[in-house]
Amino acid sequence: MSNYPSIFNDVIGPVMRGPSSSHCAASLRIARLCRDLVDGHIKNIIIEFDPNGSLATTHKSQGSDMGLFGGFLGWEAYDERLPESEKYLQAAGIKFDIQIHDIKADHPNTYKITLENEYETRRLTAISTGGGMIEVIEIDGCTVSMAGDYFETLVYCKNTEIVNEFVRSSFSFDEVILHKGAVSFLEIKSQSFPDQILLNDLLAMEGVTAIKLLNPVLPVMARKNLEVPFITCEGMLAYNEGKNKSLWELAIDYESARGNISASEVFEKMRAIIHIMGAAIETGLKGTHYTDRILGSQSLQFNENLQAKKLVGGDINNRIILYVSSIMEVKSSMGVIVAAPTAGSCGALPGALFGTAHSLQLPEDELVKAMLAAGLIGVFIAAHATFAAEVGGCMAETGSGGGMAAAGIVVLNNGTLEQSLAAASMALQNSLGIICDPIGNRVEAPCLGRNVMAASNAISSANMAISNYNALIPLDEVIETMKEVGDQIHHTLRCTNLGGLSITSTAKKIEAQLENQQATAYKSC
Repeated sequence: MSNYPSIFNDVIGPVMRGPSSSHCAASLRIARLCRDLVDGHIKNIIIEFDPNGSLATTHKSQGSDMGLFGGFLGWEAYDERLPESEKYLQAAGIKFDIQIHDIKADHPNTYKITLENEYETRRLTAISTGGGMIEVIEIDGCTVSMAGDYFETLVYCKNTEIVNEFVRSSFSFDEVILHKGAVSFLEIKSQSFPDQILLNDLLAMEGVTAIKLLNPVLPVMARKNLEVPFITCEGMLAYNEGKNKSLWELAIDYESARGNISASEVFEKMRAIIHIMGAAIETGLKGTHYTDRILGSQSLQFNENLQAKKLVGGDINNRIILYVSSIMEVKSSMGVIVAAPTAGSCGALPGALFGTAHSLQLPEDELVKAMLAAGLIGVFIAAHATFAAEVGGCMAETGSGGGMAAAGIVVLNNGTLEQSLAAASMALQNSLGIICDPIGNRVEAPCLGRNVMAASNAISSANMAISNYNALIPLDEVIETMKEVGDQIHHTLRCTNLGGLSITSTAKKIEAQLENQQATAYKSC
């Protein structure tokens, strides 16, 4: 495998606003690269979606448009202006046209984008692969593979051999790739952009027509000859022979190697994420308000009943439900959350771990350890299955979140490595085949209930594992099965708004009401 998932790139993150990381954060990252491709100077944009993919029916309601517009403007995924990004795009004098037609897309989350200004026209095709992760697959007619984890220098040229020789002899790089087509360019992947003097020398060469500098959009960079200590659960256990490390320590070993950072840096990076998650819980518990959503702050009434001891027993589980709900409500009101592993499933993992840690009155360091352990389970899923509901149904999102949380809860309870893996295996087994069918084309319901279910599944699976229940199927095999089951789920049941609860008469009425509400609000602006 040429590229290995990072806990902070692929699993716990990004920090963002919006209903869906596959839509909002991924589209923003794609648009940031588009912006760099035309040196930040955009006049006209054509955005094309395939009618057979997920984006044709969800691009507006689930935040792809919002993310794209923010990215074209150069914003971050957590920018407070994102809900009004279309207004800011228009104010910047940038025109756009969204077209739905057959673009021969192989992936359900395919973006085909054409950018124009007075001087040039550039084209970029990219896919959202889940949890905010992306891959650029074509630029100006040439096949490429860019994940946004390098400084990318594109040298458009006619005399490719001469330019190639100069770059390889003068530049510091991780990889140089020559792309030939109607338009040819040299792609230079590196840890930083070349010195400006070298760029000037390059631009002065005969046949060089343009140089484009595409900044990385991921927090953890890739690098040449990248190696990790393991990439499967079986490999991790072999690596751990004679070391007797816990799951969170193994997570640090992995991420230190993956990100080329120290163990303490990994730990503190996760602590910073914990603080953002905690702030989201606190914000949600105070109540949230947002016009364009289906559900209000239901966690407030849940908390009232919890405090009044009117709920059926299980204080830890009820606290978890409260925390999951509050995070999901922050997401739906465009507040700042951490995709973990996605925005649509952002409540299950932190809700389960924070709820357990707070109920047991554990110190923050224990919560950091548990989240690291959960992140490593997520690495295995990212490497061998998917987090994208558009590819694997809600099993890929809340199912993954529940499996990760189960392992983390065992860590909070000082369970063994074997018990953590068993908990993750059982939780994932319990979530196989869950479909993605959002009501009203919003990522709220049944998403909230499924996040709660995933968190409850996590604590049940953790307790079963701590009691040494036999998971039977090794974690690696369960993850392989997740991929196989996801491939078999019909496309109408994979976040397309074309099946399941999405097409009930009530859901369609809710969707129409929201659309009318949006139109009225737009006219009043």
